[in-house]
Amino acid sequence: MTSSLSRHIKLPEPRLSFHAERASDVHIHPLEGLIEFGPYSRQLVPSPIRIATIAPFCESKRLNGFLRELKEKQTPKERREYLPDWPGFESVFKVQVVPASEACRVELDKEFEAEFEKSNAPHVTLSDRLLRELQNLQARRSEYDVVFVYLPTRWSRGFWGTELDDFDLHDHLKAVTATRAIPLQIIREDRAVAYSCRASVMWRIGLALYAKAGGVPWKLAEADPETAYIGISYAVRAQTSAQGARFVTCCSQVFDADGSGLEFVAYDAREVEVLRDNPYLSRSEMFRVMTRSLDLYRRRHAGRSPLRMVVHKSTEFKQDEIEGCMEALHLCESVDLLQIVDDVPWRAVKMDQSASTAAGAKAVAARYPVERGTLLEIGPRDSLLWLHGAVRGIDSSNTYFQGKKGTPRPIRLVRHAGHGPWDDNARSALALSKMNWNNDSLYDPSPVTMSFARVLARVVKRMPILGSSPYQVRFFM
Repeated sequence: MTSSLSRHIKLPEPRLSFHAERASDVHIHPLEGLIEFGPYSRQLVPSPIRIATIAPFCESKRLNGFLRELKEKQTPKERREYLPDWPGFESVFKVQVVPASEACRVELDKEFEAEFEKSNAPHVTLSDRLLRELQNLQARRSEYDVVFVYLPTRWSRGFWGTELDDFDLHDHLKAVTATRAIPLQIIREDRAVAYSCRASVMWRIGLALYAKAGGVPWKLAEADPETAYIGISYAVRAQTSAQGARFVTCCSQVFDADGSGLEFVAYDAREVEVLRDNPYLSRSEMFRVMTRSLDLYRRRHAGRSPLRMVVHKSTEFKQDEIEGCMEALHLCESVDLLQIVDDVPWRAVKMDQSASTAAGAKAVAARYPVERGTLLEIGPRDSLLWLHGAVRGIDSSNTYFQGKKGTPRPIRLVRHAGHGPWDDNARSALALSKMNWNNDSLYDPSPVTMSFARVLARVVKRMPILGSSPYQVRFFM
């Protein structure tokens, strides 16, 4: 018996595309690619992007100043090995950003401050007032494209509820505005207006603003056009009483081969078993969600089904779920069901043979951690993939490590259905980790199939009524 593992392989860093027709407009760095080539969907976003605002009494000027900053050049004070200079919103995205009409720039009255301070439930007082103003703005929906809501630090008592409330102001506002098709950007004083690195703030807010206005900053450069990806997540709603049922909301997002998934479906599951807070669907329920997901793909592809479908979720696939998937996806020639496990005990250290000075000496630990894209098979159904790790070709040192600290942990890929080598599944997971348009990082710690699905489920469980039509992701970002 041997304790050795199989040999690892190193997958290349995925490239991003910044033009629908010019194959040469590609880059591994999302922000440098935007500066060099511009956004992928430069012709699809109306110019200018009009910003409606909601601010505290006498503080609209702070939001107006923030909008002016978006147009100005900024030099980074942090992450300088990765973060480029911010050249201004129009220079990056090729569209202008302007304040909406005067009627769409709202200030709360002076009396609200006293009401908020005296409130025994500040989160209720704050959310009710903001939702009232958002409802008023809905009547002028044709006059703006995105709403900015400014939250000063002194209102922080209202950002969350008690442990019994399970309240989050961000998710609560998104749950309401999403049903009304209002793109919302929350501007917090501590994280945006007063944050020291202005270039970092401008990149982060600029990307989010462009995506919420309907833009596509980039897509994946190398992808199989006949493959689609589904990310599934669940939201377990709290019981209303000791005997009450636990409602489970299922969210499913379908990504094209190039990584764009702009819509998703959500519904309350009826036949579900909850084990240790993890929901598992019956065969008929899984058939239902997969059928709706496939219909979403067909609607965007002239009724055509993909030849290969890859399904991601964070929990194992029970036998009933596997059978439901296979029944719904029978028109696909190949189906892979993958469990994506984020919390794993495995760690690895990169060893550098060239650093040894004496002939025949053992390798020593390298200066940098395991490289991103390292794939190691640990069993017939299991592999480890390092989405987080060192990346070559990003900065002048030729080795960029996002976050600069800690030992990167891998994700674990568990295949419950499918066959063949791990390369394709690992490459797609690695590429999908670069498709989150709601931040300015090189990559996310999870494929976007999982990270978006979790965000969607978190917000959707706060929506009182779910519609039958697909939702646009930009309203939940």
